[in-house]
Amino acid sequence: MQIDAVPSDPTTRQTVLGILKQRFGDQISTAEAIRERHGKDESYHASVAPDAVFFAETTEQIADAVKTCANYKFPVIPFGVGTSLEGHVAALRGGLCIDVSAMNQVLEVNAEDLDVTVQAGVTRKRLNEYLRDTGLFFPIDPGADASIGGMAATRASGTNAVRYGTMRENVLSLTVVTADGRVVKTARRSRKSSAGYDLTRLFVGSEGTLGVITEVTLKVYGIPESITSAVCQFEDLESAVNTTILTIQSGIPVARMELLDDTQMGACIAYSKLEGYQAKPTLFFEFHGTKASATEQAKSVQAIAEDLGGSTFQWTARMEDRNKLWQARHDAYYAALALKPGSQGWATDVCVPVSRLAECINETKTDLEGTGLLAPLVSHAGDGNFHLVYVIDPENQPELDQAQAHSDRMVMRALAMGGTCTGEHGVGYGKMRFLQAEHGEALALMRSLKIAFDPDNIMNPGKIVNV
Repeated sequence: MQIDAVPSDPTTRQTVLGILKQRFGDQISTAEAIRERHGKDESYHASVAPDAVFFAETTEQIADAVKTCANYKFPVIPFGVGTSLEGHVAALRGGLCIDVSAMNQVLEVNAEDLDVTVQAGVTRKRLNEYLRDTGLFFPIDPGADASIGGMAATRASGTNAVRYGTMRENVLSLTVVTADGRVVKTARRSRKSSAGYDLTRLFVGSEGTLGVITEVTLKVYGIPESITSAVCQFEDLESAVNTTILTIQSGIPVARMELLDDTQMGACIAYSKLEGYQAKPTLFFEFHGTKASATEQAKSVQAIAEDLGGSTFQWTARMEDRNKLWQARHDAYYAALALKPGSQGWATDVCVPVSRLAECINETKTDLEGTGLLAPLVSHAGDGNFHLVYVIDPENQPELDQAQAHSDRMVMRALAMGGTCTGEHGVGYGKMRFLQAEHGEALALMRSLKIAFDPDNIMNPGKIVNV
């Protein structure tokens, strides 16, 4: 894809970096390797390096740095751990990358209220390790060990979303540094409020284009008494998808329900050494609750699956076995790359109403057959979200063009079915061109909000909307 990158003005760059280095010393780095690393996420998008990286330690430091950048209209790009997938961290106009990884403290746990406040650089695994002894856990699991601030900024979700929702439903409040350097708190800790605009939901999913998230207050949950995983295999993809649809329509509160097509399952078997399975369309389930309720949920789902030709469930309640199973699911990307050594992965996703999922997947797979592309499929089937990973040679331009064209058709197909161009990867600059087709006149309102919050367009410019 053509990158619309414009270097920052040399005089402005020299002035701003001189001020910042004087204030923050070694926390400001202009080393080429560090800048290159901070200009690229885990996607196929090329690195576009910032002019400098600021390793911030406090909200106050970020506010100070942003005020300086605002005075000179110098771009600011927030950075967590760089696990985004649509070019979110590319410094398309140069500028200062603010790395919040050193802001990694859990600030407050309110066990009775089931909420926790963390700095933006805390990762989801670190948070759950911290919470383990309290009997609580944070369920949002996008696979990568992403930072909580980045997860809020991209409205992340993942394998548990079918039961626990996405970051949109689980963020109670944010502390944000705005484009002019003000520090604002978007809400209180109460579970509901009808006082004023819902600024929290506005910043969740804003991808750093409206401000820098520095603290997050989250909902947390009690660790379930019983956690059981099961695997069911099918002869065809449609039967597996229909199992998920009937499960959701039956109101069964399954915690995870992940679909892998035959190509992806074969890759996971080889890469993660999964024994006793075949390269067939496969559903991974997880059930949370009391022992009685988890068992009841599982039996209900098994009956649905058997009616649709699914195999007998393969069960496991042992933590080691469950961890291995879900680690294999999380390693699906790397398993796909192992199918074609030396390749690069191009991940994309769409989301449709659950009732249209089978149709959208079948049409996408049929379309894929004529391209010659290798693109395993995984799906958070319970909420209508699915992903393809095009396993491609980055030097093969015709292959890249085929992948782009197929991905574009998949997005337009999803939109025609009442879906979205991205269920959880976000927009970045990789999917900006689809927002007009998805949102129509609402895109102009988004642009107005961007201008109101960031009139000089310094906050992660070139992402979501152009101004």
